[in-house]
Amino acid sequence: MDPNHGLDLVTAKSVKGITIDGDQVNVKIELGYPAKSMIGTLQAAISQHLQSLGVEKVTVEVTVKIIPHAVQQALKPHPQIKNIIAVASGKGGVGKSTTAVNLALALAAEGATVGILDADIYGPSIPTMLGLSGLPESHDNKSMMPKVAYGVQTISIGYLVQAEQAMIWRGPMATNALQQLLRDTNWEHLDYLVIDLPPGTGDIQLTLAQHIPVSGAIIVTTPQDIALIDAQRGLAMFAKVNVPVLGVVENMSLHICSQCGHEEAIFGAGGGVAMAETNRVDFLGALPLDINIRQDADLGRPTVVADPDSRAAEIYRSIARKTAAKLALKAKDFSSRFPTIVVQNS
Repeated sequence: MDPNHGLDLVTAKSVKGITIDGDQVNVKIELGYPAKSMIGTLQAAISQHLQSLGVEKVTVEVTVKIIPHAVQQALKPHPQIKNIIAVASGKGGVGKSTTAVNLALALAAEGATVGILDADIYGPSIPTMLGLSGLPESHDNKSMMPKVAYGVQTISIGYLVQAEQAMIWRGPMATNALQQLLRDTNWEHLDYLVIDLPPGTGDIQLTLAQHIPVSGAIIVTTPQDIALIDAQRGLAMFAKVNVPVLGVVENMSLHICSQCGHEEAIFGAGGGVAMAETNRVDFLGALPLDINIRQDADLGRPTVVADPDSRAAEIYRSIARKTAAKLALKAKDFSSRFPTIVVQNS
């Protein structure tokens, strides 16, 4: 069983070859998602399973192949981006941006080529969280090079305006800015682009659903009822526009005292799990309310890179693997296999 999507390797079509030579068995496994930290564990588990069946010599080869997956009808994947994952919440203050940044860094740590786009035009926070500032470079005065932090490509309106400048823009200007940030950035062969959406279900979200090819979405919530009500609206929005929700992440699930280690569910308990069950989507993981996560983000070194061996970083990597694994089971995009057909008068 693959722990990241819950299916066995045969059903998930991950077994690409089995050869038997005398008492030697060679197995080739191909995962559709990045999983650098668990490949050794997976190889050992397969070997142990086969040896329990009486096979003496086992060789297990595990490779990773990330491909584009289907997006909304009438849209095609971005030529330089295999998959776009939207991270959304119904309301602000639930730690969505912190989750999005650490998710992107975790996907990169697992071996993927990753970018993050800050779609919060009015309140961009990605530059601060990644410790970046200043204008992005342009080699042709028409497009921008993404800024890079910890191996992750990134773009944000925050790189283009002064930190204290207020974005007093009407909806159409903000949505145009979002499309330009995606279109006019020279992304370099991304496996995943994580889009950090602003809270709510407004113009930005509608533009994302109608004009940006999204492979899947993640809903971030806290356990309290008020946050869950708004998160439910966000989930319903993606259902209406035919963007699959890959799962729910519950943030601030437990408060861990930095002095004594006492754990207390100050925002309630089980809300994210209940929401996932009600909507028949996957529960990807629960994150604690930990002062270190907040401090790391404020210092421009998110937890996944600041303290990669911490429990929180381990949870972020688990969420990243599950997210990518769930996406790997979704329908594939075959648009690139079809030729362009042009009809013209001769």
